[in-house]
Amino acid sequence: MTRAQTSHGDPSGISRRAALTGLAAGAGALAAGAGAAGPAVAAAPAGTGTGSGIVKAAPDPAPGAVELFADPGFNFAGLFALGAAGMRASEVGEVLTAVDAINAAGPSEQTFTDTFRGCGDRLATPPAAGRHGREAPSQTRRFRALRAAQYYAQALFYVLGTERPGDEEEVYLAGRRAWDTFTQLCSPAAVRAKVPYGGTHLPVWFFRPGGADPSEPRPTVILTNGSDGQNVDMWTYGVSAALDRGWNALVYEGPGQGQLLFVEGIPFTSRWEKVVGPLIDWLEERKDVDSARIALTGLSMGGNLVARAAAFEPRIAALVCQPGCLSPWLAFPEELRDVVTADKARTNRRWNDELVPALTPRLAHTVKKRLEIFSGEALREARAGRVLTDLWTPARLAIGLDVTAVVPKIKAPALVLDYDSEQFYPGQPKQMYDLLRSRREYVKLTEATGAQLHCSPMAPQQHCDVVFDWLADVLHR
Repeated sequence: MTRAQTSHGDPSGISRRAALTGLAAGAGALAAGAGAAGPAVAAAPAGTGTGSGIVKAAPDPAPGAVELFADPGFNFAGLFALGAAGMRASEVGEVLTAVDAINAAGPSEQTFTDTFRGCGDRLATPPAAGRHGREAPSQTRRFRALRAAQYYAQALFYVLGTERPGDEEEVYLAGRRAWDTFTQLCSPAAVRAKVPYGGTHLPVWFFRPGGADPSEPRPTVILTNGSDGQNVDMWTYGVSAALDRGWNALVYEGPGQGQLLFVEGIPFTSRWEKVVGPLIDWLEERKDVDSARIALTGLSMGGNLVARAAAFEPRIAALVCQPGCLSPWLAFPEELRDVVTADKARTNRRWNDELVPALTPRLAHTVKKRLEIFSGEALREARAGRVLTDLWTPARLAIGLDVTAVVPKIKAPALVLDYDSEQFYPGQPKQMYDLLRSRREYVKLTEATGAQLHCSPMAPQQHCDVVFDWLADVLHR
């Protein structure tokens, strides 16, 4: 990495040009929509998409992946929307039609958000009554609502980069209404609850398999999202598979996620055991939960959060990290990490004087999105269309998520997933596996079966097969 003396005469610093070059190179990965920020990866310019009519291999770092958009961030988000069709959380035709519309208009945060938000709005509208004036069957309304939640989630990721960043809460709430409608129409309906956490409550949705005896204790999986996933992703990456196997599944929104972030403005915490503990307390009160078989999974950055929880919460019977993540901070480009020191004033001076004035609109959106989860002030500034001035505070929280020192304390059996061409945490899954002292297994999902890239966006069914087959073996009775 080329270094140069800064305008302040600090030979250990990086020049504005060098820093911005590195940040720009990492923008595509940083902007991808299902995990923490990514390493420096060359980003193709926006506006050069080929449209879904031409299916071809995308350039590295996504070998073998279908190219929906030339921009790797938009493409990664699109792959998640497309892959969810296998779990009825999207429709292939709807996604490809949206992709073509975005490419025709010129891919941007604005066109991506507007197009997918429009898809959500269309599906959230009750379908027309039948010839006899009857409302549409519940199954139709149910899965329309699930797909609406998917498309709102796609729009939500990019809304801060549009001309109306203040719509972020509104878009979240639209997706939340669609999700709630879906859960109410499940059979049986998901149990909704509010679990006390600090001075607020964690929204909870508890799913039970159809026909289950309410007095029979069943194995239960607690599904943990990452830094920007939504509840619909938990359906795709766990609830559907759990129900098919006769398991209960619990979905929740913690600090830095969902309602707590977008409505209450509460950022992430580095003490995730304080989040999981109350959820287990709530589960243990239920007759249909086998308290000796409670598993915990974490998707994307959730793989970091649940590792922390498992190190301090002895009631977890099995742990799955998808993928293993020791430090989310290491996934941010080195050029940004180099700005942060132990000195708050010096860090923020360098940030505001050297980097912020030269941020491009794309980089500005990336910074706003990736840091809003770590600071209430960053969230408020982003919604006002401004880049935060205090980089130090959210950066210190992100740094504090490092679980390297506590992973050896985990006692529960653990499965660590990795992926070919993992963009965000390359090398970290194997490093986590090597630190574990409990019963452990390491599985890499591969390009050979289309399951490459962070969280296998094109292969959630394969992903769930690996996870739940392992859980069934570990928690078998």
